[in-house]
Amino acid sequence: MIQMYHVDKQYPGGAYGVSDVSMTLDRGEFAFLTGPSGAGKTTLLRLLFGAEHPTSGQILVAGRNVSRLSSGSVASLRCEIGVIFQDFKLLGNRSVFENVAIGLEIAGATRREARVRVWSMLKRLGLGHRMDDLPRSLSGGEQQRVAIARALVHDPLILLADEPTGNLDPDLALDIMDIIADAHARGTTVLVATHDPGLLDRYRHRRLVLEKGCLLADTYPDTQPGRVRWAASTLR
Repeated sequence: MIQMYHVDKQYPGGAYGVSDVSMTLDRGEFAFLTGPSGAGKTTLLRLLFGAEHPTSGQILVAGRNVSRLSSGSVASLRCEIGVIFQDFKLLGNRSVFENVAIGLEIAGATRREARVRVWSMLKRLGLGHRMDDLPRSLSGGEQQRVAIARALVHDPLILLADEPTGNLDPDLALDIMDIIADAHARGTTVLVATHDPGLLDRYRHRRLVLEKGCLLADTYPDTQPGRVRWAASTLR
């Protein structure tokens, strides 16, 4: 579902966001992307949905070479991807309902269908009573939940989440991760960037470990003994 081959992202001035990253995420798989702040997690996610282009290397998402897609084809691919941004990216002049429904509308859902699906998702996230409110009237945690609803409401083929529980209290963070786990159980391929050790311990999934833009390790939890793969960048 996701394939990266020797991907570099170099910024003006010579700094690398990611360096020689190669990895594969299979259809229906769940993996955590982890590492300290500044390790390159956000850069890697932005490369996957075409917000940035690699300096070198190849990225295939759902069988499509992201760096070679036209702007129209990138937009089509994004209809199949749910993205939870660290800074939410909500539309300030649109209601909570409209922010969550926008992806459904782009995909061609009717107003009635969108309303049913949006209401169901917002109710599950404890935001059913805020459907008609503007984002600026919400708390940071509520805005984050709206962003999560927007990413999940259309049952995406792939979910990319950048610190999806970063502004939430521990109990709500677990609720959000359970919702993401439910999406995975329905077949969504999930990649979650986090540096929260509590989430890594509770949800025993594959871990892709980044540091200074390099993929240092690709490991599996102890529920799958023997499945440890060290990244090529550690062997140089």
